[in-house]
Amino acid sequence: MEHKNIWTKYNAAQVAEIMSYNDGYKAYISECKTERECVARAVQDAEAHGYLDLKEIIREGKTVKAGDKVYFNNMGKALVLFHVGTEELEKGMKILGAHIDSPRMDLKQNPLYEDTELAFLDTHYYGGIKKYQWVTLPLALHGVVVKKDGTTINLVIGESEDDPVVGITDLLPHLAGAQMDKKAGKVIEGEDLNLLIGSIPLEGEEKDAVKANILKWLKDTYDMEEEDFLSAEIEAVPAGRAKDYGVDRSMIIGYGQDDRVCAYTSYTALFEVENPDRTNVCLLVDKEEIGSQGATGMCSQFFENAVAELMNCMGTYSELKVRRAMQNSVMFSSDVSAAFDPIYPTVNEKKNAAYLNRGISFNKYTGLRGKSGSNDANPEFIARIRAALEKHQVSYQMTELGKVDEGGGGTIAKYMAVYNMEVIDSGVPVLSMHSPWEVVSKADVYEAKQGYVAFLKEM
Repeated sequence: MEHKNIWTKYNAAQVAEIMSYNDGYKAYISECKTERECVARAVQDAEAHGYLDLKEIIREGKTVKAGDKVYFNNMGKALVLFHVGTEELEKGMKILGAHIDSPRMDLKQNPLYEDTELAFLDTHYYGGIKKYQWVTLPLALHGVVVKKDGTTINLVIGESEDDPVVGITDLLPHLAGAQMDKKAGKVIEGEDLNLLIGSIPLEGEEKDAVKANILKWLKDTYDMEEEDFLSAEIEAVPAGRAKDYGVDRSMIIGYGQDDRVCAYTSYTALFEVENPDRTNVCLLVDKEEIGSQGATGMCSQFFENAVAELMNCMGTYSELKVRRAMQNSVMFSSDVSAAFDPIYPTVNEKKNAAYLNRGISFNKYTGLRGKSGSNDANPEFIARIRAALEKHQVSYQMTELGKVDEGGGGTIAKYMAVYNMEVIDSGVPVLSMHSPWEVVSKADVYEAKQGYVAFLKEM
């Protein structure tokens, strides 16, 4: 089935709209490089669109009715936005679900050390990465430090123009003969992904004087002690803002586009739809890159609990009705797909690959090889999706992630399918996925948002 480059379908006004929408998206991924930052921004944007904190509503004993907009913030690292529809909640919801975690380096709990008068931070990489891609890059530190008295310190180092950056060193090619003979997965070992952060000794100190100087700087700047690393969550991420990519400015290069491109398009689509029939939902979750485990991942019951709390505030709660609400829902598991790269063509089967500039990508199934670990969407559901997209003139493509025996991947879809709801994976094709800097097409970003709007209006 032939798909044309979708830039050819736009007029000048539409191109201007696409560029403007993507300017907002670039700002979002430039400023939101951790789960906490993504949740904080989404809450800020939601409140600007009239959303209220469901926890506050519960505390104050207030009620929720059709037309109301509420959010449920889970530990600052996952978020649910509800726009309550006119139909009873037990008839199901229309859910856009994306993850907001991305591959990175996490600081260990005891990270700071000195070696040969250089200070380092020890890290543990998070998610599926090619470790060699992370050396010699300027990296920024984002995170929170929570002191024993409960005081929270928000920390961002390396993003302002006059900020210093940190990074991971590498061998010069002149001395890297043994290193170059290693397999790619072993060129850089995980325990060698240590951040160089300083080299000036503290005057008057004889032992670990450089480390002592770093600790003095932390105390002076953040009122932080070394022990406070024990209750800190600090991530090392690529420093710098997302940029237009290509001399025609048709693409965007930036960190964390898997899967924040789908998070942004999902919640901004939610804001565009007024007067929903069934309750519209945007679900932003953590931990997808490491299996969706944990209290803020999709394996947690926090979403089901939030639905129960919402139903209770509407005066209609029962265990059976919660189960019906989940089962009768439909969902776009909004996650990216690997875009076909003509430099590496052998890993894809061309007829079923995702391509840049051909619109939002749908994966009927993901998983590995024989569809292991996948959700496999029903054709009846896909037929309804096709009708909705074509009614709204949304460009889309049906794809899969690589050749059958080449590999694969998973999403949050299978965890929501447990409730017997209809789920399909949908999102934006990405080049260089899971690298520090990923690439997407602005046209695909826009079509994804338009596709999510169509889903919320028609399904």
